[in-house]
Amino acid sequence: MAISVVNVLAKRNEFPNFVLICAFFIIQLVINLAWPGVFNSEKYFTSLIMLLFMILFTALYSYMIFDAAPFESKLMWPYIGWMIFAALINTAYYLEFR
Repeated sequence: MAISVVNVLAKRNEFPNFVLICAFFIIQLVINLAWPGVFNSEKYFTSLIMLLFMILFTALYSYMIFDAAPFESKLMWPYIGWMIFAALINTAYYLEFR
């Protein structure tokens, strides 16, 4: 993630929607930082919703940078995959402990 965002910042003039791209990254980062506390407090439905928003904003970030920075976009794909896996596990916790 860090390499992607640093390279995007270095290429900021190549993105017509640079502010929106940064907003998507910052939103997912803030949710990401808040997520462990919510999950560890056993609020599984809330943490699942948070994961879905993290997936959405990371996918939007990745999609919007792809044309001008395909390498930086592809760096985010494993993270998106990891969040999908985490959402599946979170769903299992929610269904088991609701």
